[in-house]
Amino acid sequence: MSRSVQALAYARPSALTTEGGTGLLGLETSGGLTPVGREAHPQFFAGFLSSPQAAARGLLAVADVAAARYYQRTLRASLDPVVTAGGDRLRFESFSGCCGVYARLDVLPEGLDGADTGHGTTNVDVNNPLREALSRLSGDEPLHLRVGPDELAVTTADGPVVEKKVPLPDRWLRGFAEAQVITAGFDLRAELSAAEAVRFLRTLPRTTTTGAGAGGRGSLWVVPAGRTLRPTTRPVPGAVCLPGPERLTALQRVLRHATALRVYGPAAPDGAATAAAWEVTLPGMRLTLTLSPEPSRGFSGEGAVLEALATDEAAADADLVSVLLSWEPRIDTADLAARSGLSPQRVRGALTRLGTAGRVGYDAADAAYFHRELPYDAGRAEARNPRLTAARALLADGAVHLHTPTAATAGPRTATVRSGERHYQVREAAGGVLSCTCQWWADYRGRRGPCKHALAVRMAHRGQTATVPTTTTTATAPATTTAATAPTAATPVTAAGETR
Repeated sequence: MSRSVQALAYARPSALTTEGGTGLLGLETSGGLTPVGREAHPQFFAGFLSSPQAAARGLLAVADVAAARYYQRTLRASLDPVVTAGGDRLRFESFSGCCGVYARLDVLPEGLDGADTGHGTTNVDVNNPLREALSRLSGDEPLHLRVGPDELAVTTADGPVVEKKVPLPDRWLRGFAEAQVITAGFDLRAELSAAEAVRFLRTLPRTTTTGAGAGGRGSLWVVPAGRTLRPTTRPVPGAVCLPGPERLTALQRVLRHATALRVYGPAAPDGAATAAAWEVTLPGMRLTLTLSPEPSRGFSGEGAVLEALATDEAAADADLVSVLLSWEPRIDTADLAARSGLSPQRVRGALTRLGTAGRVGYDAADAAYFHRELPYDAGRAEARNPRLTAARALLADGAVHLHTPTAATAGPRTATVRSGERHYQVREAAGGVLSCTCQWWADYRGRRGPCKHALAVRMAHRGQTATVPTTTTTATAPATTTAATAPTAATPVTAAGETR
């Protein structure tokens, strides 16, 4: 697995101290982006938390996920949580080492008191002594929060005195990007009161499941039943998937402060396991865990971003839209459309593309994107995506052959893709969905995005539309759909999308 080392430098360790009866929570920042550019130790907030205990335990829950592997557990290693200041709120995000759980704590305007919130994104130091101090926090004493160095540290520090070096796998980066795009397709599916939320979550197992229960076939589903959720083994209408319920353990941190539980997910498709988001609302805050469709299946391979990455139009639109972003906590699609001159649909496509690079996140509670710039080279999520790389290689090798329909062969568009010694048939169904005769399609039926052959065909069609004049070409009927026979008449397409 390809990976690099991420160096995080802090002016000093984060710490929880007491002064004059007031708790002081100082979260130190590493290098990050702000409206004025990259800063070594940006300052985002200095003020009070309205609900200190809930905030402390929410932050611990985010750190728990960052340090966890819920599948094939190995030595604990994590990247410090990411914090984004959006002008009126703070968002703390993390991703599990196994790439299957995404966590976010949103400290909303009503949860912050006494100071303006800045703009930007960076990592924050969450060390073991700080975790222990946060765990011991009790009572309702005021808690002052500082995100970023204070004036003394800014003026006296000669350089970073705390440095962490952690592995940053490409798979982790792709998972972070995929989770944002997948969550954008969620709707609210269920809502429980505080009492029912606590009752339900405390009944869930806290140990890792094995065997059928860890895979799609044995996935647990829950369905709203009166004021609570009822487990079921079948995806009945209205059900929400809960694969690996032990992955919600981090929510136990905040149950005493919970005011409600909300569950978000897509429409249940033909019994297949799906991702889902579980949100505990707290006083002035929200803690959300988004689970991948299976404990053994990280977000990195879901393929939700591939269609957005395969189109040049979305890339150009994303470049335009990115200039208009200004760290908004809620991105107004209609406003962006008016300012950019693009249609709302193209703006949504551009935001999806930006999400693949970590430049926007998605908040299901607001049903809106938010601007952030992850403090690492998230562009690697695109550059090193195996299926995208393979599809581009197929196109560059001239392995994609588009069949030109005639009056006698009118019907869905088809293509043949040569991969190694085999030829695969790609066919466009109703709604533009591409199917393929490869094993990937047979296994997943599009539930994990397009295969490399279908993706290459999609790219070829778009390239041909952009570069080839409208002409009528006569060709014989395409070959029958087999995996071993090349077509008798086809239009080879080069990497630039030109016919030859």
